[in-house]
Amino acid sequence: MSLTSEDADPSGQRAAAHPAAASAQANRVTFNRLELHRILNLYGRMVADGEWRDYAIDFLRDRAVFSVYRRASEVPIYRIEKDPRLARKQGMYSVISATGLILRRGHELERVLLAIDRKLAVV
Repeated sequence: MSLTSEDADPSGQRAAAHPAAASAQANRVTFNRLELHRILNLYGRMVADGEWRDYAIDFLRDRAVFSVYRRASEVPIYRIEKDPRLARKQGMYSVISATGLILRRGHELERVLLAIDRKLAVV
């Protein structure tokens, strides 16, 4: 497995030094500000409850992935993915469990995140 320069070091300084790397980064799928705000809002509430402890964000060529971890040394318990290729089909957002099971997929991020968002229950 060989790593290209854009996969090994995605920093802005490196991209500015190599024009080809800058154009490759422009082709990556990312979360916009509103999407990231909604995801981090949910993440903050779950951290406050003590259920989640760490996260990772990956911006790939074909999709953006927000991974949630219970502990940093484990596999992600949930992955929130944005795949624009599925925008006209099943919806570009999906929540995937640690086993690879797609919990929910849809066109609206708010509705997709309801699969893992716990609401307060009145007893």
